[in-house]
Amino acid sequence: MPDIATLFLDAAPYRLRPLLPEDATALHNLVNDWEVVRMLSRLPFPYPRDLADDWIAATLAMHRAKQGYHFAILDNQNRFMGCVGLRVETPPQIGRVGMLGYWVGRPYWKQGIATKAATRLAHWALANLDITRLRATVAQDNAASATVLERTGFKAIGTDRQMFIARGTDHPVTVYEMTRTDINMPQTLPATRKLVLVSAAALVDTEGRVLLARRPEGKSLAGLWEFPGGKMEPGESAEAALIRELHEELGIDVSRGCLAPFTFASHSYTTFDLLMPLFLCRRWSGTPTGREGQALAWVHVKDLRDYPMPEADLPFIALLQETL
Repeated sequence: MPDIATLFLDAAPYRLRPLLPEDATALHNLVNDWEVVRMLSRLPFPYPRDLADDWIAATLAMHRAKQGYHFAILDNQNRFMGCVGLRVETPPQIGRVGMLGYWVGRPYWKQGIATKAATRLAHWALANLDITRLRATVAQDNAASATVLERTGFKAIGTDRQMFIARGTDHPVTVYEMTRTDINMPQTLPATRKLVLVSAAALVDTEGRVLLARRPEGKSLAGLWEFPGGKMEPGESAEAALIRELHEELGIDVSRGCLAPFTFASHSYTTFDLLMPLFLCRRWSGTPTGREGQALAWVHVKDLRDYPMPEADLPFIALLQETL
């Protein structure tokens, strides 16, 4: 995870950067507004000036502890317009969840700022954090915020009640959720399904560990770990495609004779069917490097289930654990 001082996210035409102590005055001036605070569950009204200093210090501590990530929303003139962030929680049964929140100062309402900021952070979080999903709650009288979440890709999953400190009472809220499969989902399904052919490799090192690559932001299912490989081009064999992909993605050279056919997976996704042969490979030239910005991990086979994977990759785990 990048250091807090270097973590900047582009949300063109805006940008997100970590909160700094010098943001306290601008933050206080914008958030100390009844129309803003009444929609935020955790903030009192009036909002004391020293609370802004304390909150910013707390966000820095949360980042260092990997418990939360909070950003200032800035325009191209570095004007402070609001905040967007998430805190990591671990509710029972569903693992680590990022709870998303945001607010924009009243002078900047109705410009699409919250949607751009929330979308950027949501995509970054699902691609880079070890969380299973994102959640957010919205007061049921806050139609504008509900629209922001829906445009970002969140789906309503239920209702609840939540204490709103400024209002002095609990209030009905709608609970929204977003997972990796919700990113870049088409609004309408294609009339005909297509078959996608993918070739993958279980690269095994001298310690018996298997290499996993994390799908980077911008790709479907970003943030999940997979066996390296890629799509076969028309007329390309599974072995030729894999040799090409391993060179392009990892910078290693593999000969056809070092690829041993192992098994295959067949899986139906929402918009296509996938067929994926998996090869075992113990010899290659070069050191695997994430040439597309993807994180890599050498994993003992007994620990493979600790890494969230696309559904198509999951059947490989048991077979690898029996074999290696």
